[in-house]
Amino acid sequence: QVQLVESGGGLVQAGGSLRLSCAASGRTFSTYAMGWFRQAPGKEREFVAAISWIGGNTYYADSVKGRFAISRDRVKNTVYLQSNSLKPEDTAVYYCAAGLVRLWPNINDNEYDYWGQGTQVTVSS
Repeated sequence: QVQLVESGGGLVQAGGSLRLSCAASGRTFSTYAMGWFRQAPGKEREFVAAISWIGGNTYYADSVKGRFAISRDRVKNTVYLQSNSLKPEDTAVYYCAAGLVRLWPNINDNEYDYWGQGTQVTVSS
C-alpha cells in the first residue's frame, strides 16, 4: 500500500524558511513524478513544484520560482520542498503527491495517483 507522509510544516514569519519532507513507501517510484501542491482556505488546490524520480528534472509554478526548491533522496525515498523567502500568500496546506510520468511536467492534480494527508504552513506578516 502506497503511503506518502508529509512533515515539516509550521508557523513562520514572512521572509523565513521551512523545509517540508514527504516520506514515500509501498512501491517503486522509478517511473513516477513527485509533486507538491497547496490549498489555501477558500481556494482551489494549486500546483507548486514537481520532480521526476529518476532523472531529477524539476518544474515550478511561477509563483514560487526562485524561492522554492524541490529535491529527492532516492536512498531515503523522501522528497523535500525547501521554501525560502516565504510570504503570507504562501499560507496553505501543502500536499505531496506521486503520479506516473505520462507527459512531463506533471502539473495537474489529475495526473497524480497518490496523495499525502497534508501539512499546514502558516506565514505571518
